[in-house]
Amino acid sequence: MSQPSFDLELDEPRDDAGLPTFSVRELAEAINGALRRSFSDGVWVRGEIQGWNVRGPHAYFRLAEETEDGKASLNIQFFAPAQVKLKPLLMKHRLRLADGLKVRIFGHLDYFAPSGQLGLKMSGIDPRFTLGELAMQRDEVVRRLVAAGHYDRNKQLVIAATPLRVGVVASSSSAAWADFVHELERSGFAFVLRLVDVRVQGERAVAEVSAALRTLGRASDLDVVVLIRGGGSRTELATFDHETIATAIATSPIPVLTGLGHEIDRSVADEVAHSALKTPTACAAALAERVLAFRECCEQAWSSIGHRARRSVALAEGNVGDVARSIRHQVVASVERADARLVQRARGVRVGANQVVQRADAQLRSASGALSRVPARLEPELRHLTAVAERLRLLDPANTLARGYSIARTANGRAVLDAAVLQVGDAIVTTFAKGTATTRVEETTP
Repeated sequence: MSQPSFDLELDEPRDDAGLPTFSVRELAEAINGALRRSFSDGVWVRGEIQGWNVRGPHAYFRLAEETEDGKASLNIQFFAPAQVKLKPLLMKHRLRLADGLKVRIFGHLDYFAPSGQLGLKMSGIDPRFTLGELAMQRDEVVRRLVAAGHYDRNKQLVIAATPLRVGVVASSSSAAWADFVHELERSGFAFVLRLVDVRVQGERAVAEVSAALRTLGRASDLDVVVLIRGGGSRTELATFDHETIATAIATSPIPVLTGLGHEIDRSVADEVAHSALKTPTACAAALAERVLAFRECCEQAWSSIGHRARRSVALAEGNVGDVARSIRHQVVASVERADARLVQRARGVRVGANQVVQRADAQLRSASGALSRVPARLEPELRHLTAVAERLRLLDPANTLARGYSIARTANGRAVLDAAVLQVGDAIVTTFAKGTATTRVEETTP
């Protein structure tokens, strides 16, 4: 059956009879054929993973690249068989595919007709490229920290001898936090913990961890801050290579310890921390060991003090014993010499006493004779003495005092006869007929 021709004289050019017309499916098959011929051995492509999405056993994402001319992206299908094949390689290098990771992958191009999109069926990956990118990013962060003077800043801080007040940045639901607490409890020391619960992986991890470090760094009642998480892939632990976290650690006014659960690699956070431990448990053990070392040092000091005190007391007891024996010997010798002198003097006293008694007896007999003649001669003298006694009685100071007079003496007992000898503030002892009084000079009048 022939189709009539219509001459519509349209502006658009008509189909060239020499070019074939494809159906959509035919064109899709032609495109795939051309792709297989041009890229028969597959193709390597590098870029950054974006939009990572797991649907069932398969994973889908975009491989993107930012350039000066704009953004380019390619759809990637990572089907289950390829995942099973590449899992040992990824585990060997501790890589976990996720958003933001730069990768170099291998696969075959495929035009998917139902959606009209070109994609790459991933079947291989170059882990060295990803590790190299991570290392380059890490080295660049370290370079900037060194240039800013932050690299060794936290290491210069001094950890308290007994770091019992600990600020912790960790996920409260993680095994790392449980292991850390268990190790501290097992030590038996009275640690006081202040936990800031954060995400330690994922998009929000960097912001939450750095904010927690800054918050604990402003606390005035903490001895040390600890950043911990369990083990994981290198890509997961790459969170702790971020410059924001490293800067928060380096500029913290409190020493920061890290226990990030990886024994092979050191993250940038480990590099700038005061001390980097292999695991959260090791981090807790280090704190407990420091407290234990301080306690043992104190016990050794007390033991040394006790030993020196006992030695000093023993030495003093020996010296006291020597002095006591010396004193005893000297006392005995002195008593013996005094006893000898006493015996000698007693003998001399007996001889001298006899002589004195004999002389006194002779004098007494002579005086007795003279006394018999005294009464007649004493009568005038007695009358004279009586008169003198009466005069003395009248002149006795006690009688003068009884009439209301008093005697003023200086502090050394000298009688004050002239006010000029006194100075203001001198003490005067005034004697009355009954009693004395002590006064001080306030003013003198010539």
